[in-house]
Amino acid sequence: MKKENDSESQNENRRKFLKLGLLAGGTLAAGVVGLEKVLSKEEHTTTDKTVMSSDGKMYKTNSKNLKECCAEPVSNEEARKGIAGKKFVMVFDLAKCDGCKKCTDSCQEMHYTEPDREWIKVFKMKDSETTAPYFLPKPCFHCDNPPCTKVCPVNATFKRQDGIVLIDNERCIGCRMCMAACPYSTRFFNWSHPVQTAEVANMKYSPEQGFPRRMGTVEKCDFCPDMLRQGKMPACVSGCPMNVIYFGDQNEDAVTNSSGVTLKLSQLLEDNAGYRLLEDLGTEPRVYYLPPKNRKYAKPDMNKSDGDRKEHKHKDMDMGNMIM
Repeated sequence: MKKENDSESQNENRRKFLKLGLLAGGTLAAGVVGLEKVLSKEEHTTTDKTVMSSDGKMYKTNSKNLKECCAEPVSNEEARKGIAGKKFVMVFDLAKCDGCKKCTDSCQEMHYTEPDREWIKVFKMKDSETTAPYFLPKPCFHCDNPPCTKVCPVNATFKRQDGIVLIDNERCIGCRMCMAACPYSTRFFNWSHPVQTAEVANMKYSPEQGFPRRMGTVEKCDFCPDMLRQGKMPACVSGCPMNVIYFGDQNEDAVTNSSGVTLKLSQLLEDNAGYRLLEDLGTEPRVYYLPPKNRKYAKPDMNKSDGDRKEHKHKDMDMGNMIM
């Protein structure tokens, strides 16, 4: 009897919390009533389900606690159009990046890619012997003037109206012309059968989600457009614990990081001297960087001999040479 009373009390508190949150956000009372009806219906229709965690353990939970991991993908036609009225953009604050690669981990988990397949790489950079090193994440830049789309003979890779560049692996013939044309080396080729579960392999394919992945095709960072349609951030943004990555809509002139901090894009770039890699090529990337002017996580070791410092610089710049 006590358990039933406790459960009823918790449900009542949950409803009160949601009401207060909606009212604080300016939601009309009618919306609250409608939501309460939905919650009431949900409490009577949910059932216990057994689920498997990422570490292989089995758990039982109420179905109302489960989120839909993969929404029904949009048609190929819609995937090629993009999200109307949007112009997506990404900004990296290099002063905040500590090189943890959580952005990479989140991306790989989201797209079921193998450990050696990093759609967003993190490079350790060093501009000179006397300056501190810093970390530079590098995804696909989703250029407004992309060389990759111009050389594809079958229109497998394409530019959408919302700024995103995608690859349709049902069209891709594996010629790798797009890889040769990309000046940023952000595309990858599946030389063998991708490692993915039977469940993932049997999912309905869409260029917006990038899986099931296929042997003999090219793939890359896609800005997680399937998540954007659900009003969610790309996996790398939400997975970054250092609030390095800002993502948003250039048309709205606003970008947001994983902590929910929203800034005016134009002001952010102007105040911090934002720049894009290899801008002189005319590719017009949609990814910006804020210089590491106050580097927080990497300091030069001035106790090293000149020879040690030169060797360390050489190793760092070897990785940088891949993109600079």
